[in-house]
Amino acid sequence: MSYSKEELAKYRIARSKESLEEAKILSQSNHWNTVANRLYYSCFYMASAYLVANNMEASTHNGIKTGFNKELIRGGKLDRRYGEIYNKLFNLRQDADYRDYRDVSEEKIMPLISDVEQLINNMERLIEGGR
Repeated sequence: MSYSKEELAKYRIARSKESLEEAKILSQSNHWNTVANRLYYSCFYMASAYLVANNMEASTHNGIKTGFNKELIRGGKLDRRYGEIYNKLFNLRQDADYRDYRDVSEEKIMPLISDVEQLINNMERLIEGGR
């Protein structure tokens, strides 16, 4: 089955929001490594939605991160701090998911929940404005 770019972008936006909600729920149980994972994926899905909606392709995590930084941060559509947040979450998720003895702390991850919420809201407005 084939989906339009609009349908795919909407699906990825929904996945982004779902991942953010999962992060909030997991934070209540102090699962900081998994919170980092879900926050990263919230950004990843929204960045992917933006790229799809704007006819850009990327199929890897690095490709999507590169597209995000090039189009949205260097392109001036989002504040640089959002690029720093996305890149920080990319690294925190790598640590949490793949490196031994590199646990994410509450102090590092809790402030990022509201930052990610702002980021995905801003990106959704950019996507909606481009349609």
